[in-house]
This record gives sequence, C-alpha cells and structure tokens, in this order.
Amino acid sequence: MWDTVGQKKFHALWNSYYIQAQCAIIMFDGTSRVTHKNVSNWHRDLVIVCERIPPVMYGNKVDIKDRKVKAKSIVLHQKNLQYYDISAQSNYNFEKPFLWLARKLIGDHNLDFVAMLDLAPPEVVMALALATQDEHSLKAAQTTTLPDEDDDL
Repeated sequence: MWDTVGQKKFHALWNSYYIQAQCAIIMFDGTSRVTHKNVSNWHRDLVIVCERIPPVMYGNKVDIKDRKVKAKSIVLHQKNLQYYDISAQSNYNFEKPFLWLARKLIGDHNLDFVAMLDLAPPEVVMALALATQDEHSLKAAQTTTLPDEDDDL
C-alpha cells in the first residue's frame, strides 16, 4: 500500500506508484474543501495509468461538527467510485472501504472478514443521529444527475 500524499510537490512520483496497482483508495479530508476538489484530478491521473482497477473513495473526519464537505455534495457516482464516509478517530465505517476492495479483487460479493479488525479504541464516539443524517444525504446525492458539461464535480 502506497500513500501518495495529495501534495503537488509529490505529483511527479504518483504515476510510478500507480504502475501495476490492483486497486486504489482515494481519500479526502471532510474538513477541507480543497482536498475534495482534488478528487477528480487524482481519479483522472489514476485512470490514465490504471484504467481497469477498482477505486474506492472515502471522506475522513465525518465526525467533526464543522464538516466542510457535506454528504449531499459528494456526487462522484458517475465516475464509478464507490464512496464511504469514515472517521479514523471514532472507527466509524473504517473497515468498509477495505471490505469493498477485497470483494472486488476476489470477485465474491459475499466475502466477509472473519474477525473484526483490531483497531485502537476510538478517540471520540460518532453521534448516531449525525451518522444517520449523513447516510440519508449520501443516498440522495447518489441519485443526483450531474450536468454532462461539468466534469469537475
């Protein structure tokens, strides 16, 4: 697993990391609109080198009350990106992107982890009401049709 870091100063190295990749995780910070805006560029660069690998995308820090990238604005389903809200701090949905990728790589949609991942105890607890609200917003966003001429969303 390579973390290519979204910083532009490392951009020249990214393509070499993508060569022979079998899957990809595209992550953005839910408290930073800039990282979310870069998702389209990162996805485009990935597809140029590895056009047939399964990518998964997730937004981290969804437990933060001052979340900048709201669930309703995440509409990248037209780029065939599976998306998950996660929180590394509260362990919310942490395993879902990895399970989705494992199922894609193995070709078995019934594949499941035999044991829960051994994670450090959560530093914060994700509010159930907030998680439910975000899940409803994500479902609504996934049915949103994007205009053809706006490929940057």
